[in-house]
Amino acid sequence: MPQLETTPSPLMTQPASACRALERHAQERIPGLSQLLSKRPDRFSQGVWPTYYDRAKGAEVWDLDENRYIDMSIGGIGANVLGYANDVVDDAVKAAIDKGSSSSLNCPEDVALADELCRLHPWAEKVRFARCGGEAMAVGVRIARTYTQRDVVAFCGYHGWHDWYLAANIGTEDALGEHLLKGLEPRGVPKALKGTSRPFRYNHLEELERIVSETGKDLAAIVMEPIRSEQPVAGFLEGVRALADESGAVLIVDEVSAGFRLNAGGAHLVLGLEPDIAVFSKAMGNGYPIAAIIGKGKAMDAAQASFISSTMWSERTGPTAALATIRFFEEHRVNEHLVAIGSAVQAGWKKQSAKHDVAISVGGIAPLSHFAFQDKDALALKALFVQELLDRGFLASTSFYSMWSHTEQHVTSYVHAVGEVFATIREAVEKGDVRARLLGEPAASGFARLA
Repeated sequence: MPQLETTPSPLMTQPASACRALERHAQERIPGLSQLLSKRPDRFSQGVWPTYYDRAKGAEVWDLDENRYIDMSIGGIGANVLGYANDVVDDAVKAAIDKGSSSSLNCPEDVALADELCRLHPWAEKVRFARCGGEAMAVGVRIARTYTQRDVVAFCGYHGWHDWYLAANIGTEDALGEHLLKGLEPRGVPKALKGTSRPFRYNHLEELERIVSETGKDLAAIVMEPIRSEQPVAGFLEGVRALADESGAVLIVDEVSAGFRLNAGGAHLVLGLEPDIAVFSKAMGNGYPIAAIIGKGKAMDAAQASFISSTMWSERTGPTAALATIRFFEEHRVNEHLVAIGSAVQAGWKKQSAKHDVAISVGGIAPLSHFAFQDKDALALKALFVQELLDRGFLASTSFYSMWSHTEQHVTSYVHAVGEVFATIREAVEKGDVRARLLGEPAASGFARLA
């Protein structure tokens, strides 16, 4: 089986490292160590996961100790859809910086990007910009509440950390347990928001029907990811659209994760769903901060009636990166490559799990794939999986986000390594010494995004 040339990991031989030293210092300075929950080392294997990178290019990452890895994990949490440090996008951004990344006037790239997004989504007429997905979702909800002059939001899936979303857990045992993290407490969220956010599950139209019935004229918006782990059943998306029309609620599609993977634009176009508002971020800028809220004219005009404003939403690099990313995406038909690579990885997981008798469940759309160990000590198995693949030169976890920079050779070598690791896991399970083999701490419980 062909193997990629990699730098051997020092996990077994090096007692100290620059990564570990910086991680210890960061714990003293930065609450939670990282600005993003999904990048915390305890999501993988505390004490083993490299945590910090020196540089990245294509599908390769070098940590602070100069260990080189092929990234077969989360692709910059789904942001680097073209791969790291894409020359076309980076050159466009560098040119924009040379012209001045910000000034007292507005950059024309805002208008150009708004035109591009409306071209890709003919149903949309107007656009507002932000710089990250969570805040863009908050903007979308604010616009919907302003437009309808109502308060309640029905939602399905994961939509960020803001008050409007976490309010679902106020006064309940765990309303978000199947949408975000089990046991997440809404500390710091005003108790007065209780009852303003109501969750429903994907493909469970009856749950949304109940919310519409109970909230009556108070429903401002229906918010949902168009797709994530499962395909929509017949009539589900049509039913959601009909309930929005019936109740007068604004239908907001969260494309922060799904957008620019199945196609150039939103996944809702592939699924035949026409929303009133759609929100984008992540892949749209290939790692540069940019987010967009696009929508029908009447709804979007409500943004003028509410105070929605931020200095950094008007800088130049974000829209410049998005324009270059969209152009590259369309010219190279990147979505086809993402689907092919993701499908190959899913097939590889299934083949190796069957071969080595390691029970897993595989899910997600091809470009956003994931699997879970079907074992009572699944988190320890995940930590061993991460550890063993690091030792073989791969950044890997139980999720895989495909990038344009991933090649068939990457997949072939990775799947071969997965087979070796599954064999090790099978042996460890049979001997009952999984945890004894761990060099770090088992992974903490992770996201449960089921939409």
